[in-house]
Amino acid sequence: MIRRREPADLDRCVAALRAVHEVDRYPLNWPADPRRWLAPEEQLCAWVVAGADGAVLGHVAVHRGGELSRLYVVPAARRCAVAGRLVGAAREWAAGQGHTLTLNVPEDDRRAGTVAFYEATGWRHTHTAVADWTVGGRPVRLRHYVDVK
Repeated sequence: MIRRREPADLDRCVAALRAVHEVDRYPLNWPADPRRWLAPEEQLCAWVVAGADGAVLGHVAVHRGGELSRLYVVPAARRCAVAGRLVGAAREWAAGQGHTLTLNVPEDDRRAGTVAFYEATGWRHTHTAVADWTVGGRPVRLRHYVDVK
C-alpha cells in the first residue's frame, strides 16, 4: 500500500535505506544523520510503500523546486512495480501543485537499470553537470532529467 510518509515511519525508512545502501551503495555517501537526510527542510512531501508487517519497502520524496528525490526500493521488493507506483504518486501530487518534476542521477550509478527506468517512464535527460559534493574526494557527475509525462 502506498501512502504519505509519517514521522513514525522514519526509523523503518532508515532500515530500508540501510538495506539498499548495503546492496547498491545508495546513497553514495551514507549520511551522518539518515533521518534528517530522509526528511530535510526542503522536502515538500514524501511517500512510502509498506508491507503487511509495516516494514518500508520503498520511499520517494519531492523537494522544493519540484525535485524528485530519495527514491529507493528494498532489494526484496524489486520487480514488483514499487518504484513505478511511488513515482506515480509523486507525479500526481506534483501535477496538483503545478510542479514539473526534475531529478538527477549520478552518472556512474551502480543500481541496475536506474537510468533505463527513468528514461522508459517518461523522463528526458537535459544535461550532465558536476555535483557540489564528492565521493572519496572525487567529483560526481550528475545526469539531470525533467519529467515529460
